[in-house]
Amino acid sequence: MAVQAVSHDLVQGWIAYTSDRVGAFDIWLYRPQDSLNFQLTRGLGAEFSVPYWSPDSRRIAFIGIGKVVHLLDTVTLAVARIDQIEPYTLLDWSTDSRYLTYVKNSRIVIYDTFLHSSSAIPAPGASDAQWFPSGLELLFAAPDSTGSTQLFRIRADGTGRRQITQNTGGPLHDVRISPDGTSALYTSPGASISIISTVDLATGTVYTLEGGPLAKNYFPAWSPDSRSIAYSATAYREPNYYSIIQIDSRTGQNRRTLAFSDCFATPVSWSPDGVKVSYLSGCTGAESASQLWIADLREQMPVNVLSGGRITAIQWSPRVRRLPENIFTSFVYRVSFPYPATWRRVSEERYEGAEGFFQVSAIAAGDQIADVCHSEAFHPLMPYGSSPRIVMTKMLNREACFIYPSADQPVEMNKQAALIVKYPRPVQIGEMFYNYFVLWADVYHIRQVGGRLSFI
Repeated sequence: MAVQAVSHDLVQGWIAYTSDRVGAFDIWLYRPQDSLNFQLTRGLGAEFSVPYWSPDSRRIAFIGIGKVVHLLDTVTLAVARIDQIEPYTLLDWSTDSRYLTYVKNSRIVIYDTFLHSSSAIPAPGASDAQWFPSGLELLFAAPDSTGSTQLFRIRADGTGRRQITQNTGGPLHDVRISPDGTSALYTSPGASISIISTVDLATGTVYTLEGGPLAKNYFPAWSPDSRSIAYSATAYREPNYYSIIQIDSRTGQNRRTLAFSDCFATPVSWSPDGVKVSYLSGCTGAESASQLWIADLREQMPVNVLSGGRITAIQWSPRVRRLPENIFTSFVYRVSFPYPATWRRVSEERYEGAEGFFQVSAIAAGDQIADVCHSEAFHPLMPYGSSPRIVMTKMLNREACFIYPSADQPVEMNKQAALIVKYPRPVQIGEMFYNYFVLWADVYHIRQVGGRLSFI
């Protein structure tokens, strides 16, 4: 049974974060709307890893173990290793989610993630290279002829280099272009004193934000509408330092305190709709944060949404336009979930489209879901290949697992993956009772479809 669903332009998105909550540092995903927590990588992250979402929210770039730049597909979990660079180097995606740019060895590297080829623009002393929204130009910081750090813009083919600022106040750090491409922010001059300024990229006019009481302002981040900046301002109250989560306008005329963290400083990240800010806390007695918090600009009550392990970086996914969907509802299997509206019914249990499929079923098995998942993944006929990956998780507060195929999966399986979830109570189908629901779908849609499953 299928019914039409409303197309949603805006979703709450996912928060990618770096944590050692199960031992080693890796990239995790947290979904605020239902608290789904999902480990993306295993053995690839590092304490310095910062996740950078592609604008289509499909892939994440990060510098991981061995200082290697990894490109992670969050749907298929495929990973590409493309280069080796210094930790904390800014990675920036073009607006079409195709090109990744970063600085290495005094060159601005432009990496084509489709063709897996790269080009480079010589730029001695450059840092913080990033794309203008047009995809035709890049912004970066570099020393001028006198050694003072300035902001420059240059065409992607390496021509048309132009200086934007006339800075004489010391180094510029944390350069970030606004989403609309009209302004940039930066901090200066260093770590002990860190002042946030913005610059109008058309006129070169500079605005300085008042910031916090100690002039230690860190991790500035643009709001999605380019009108506001959130940042962490360090403060001190005997005997500890703490941080104030503040927001201000791009011209520094509307400072507002949003929340407090017990950490010396914390990264901050905006929700796709620009009404919430995530940040870290839980540093009491430790150097690293252990809690993820979300503050809503419309309410004065921040919420601790995740705790455990050390957390070193966070990044909320961008705004994404969701394609029209239908809702699949089965009173036999007692489930409901959305699927692409272009897919058509093949049978009561299966729907297919040009780009994918899903099929539903149920399993009667023992109480240990790990055993159920292992039996499905390593079926003697090897439907998922010889070395499938099992990811244990929770769905609707129920035990669940995703099964992803290995590269040698039989072609006729059409890249099939699986989601197995334990029913709240056994479901009778015919003469038998089943305690596990199983969803099969192509690997590109298994999380998109299964991640929004509900029981009825």
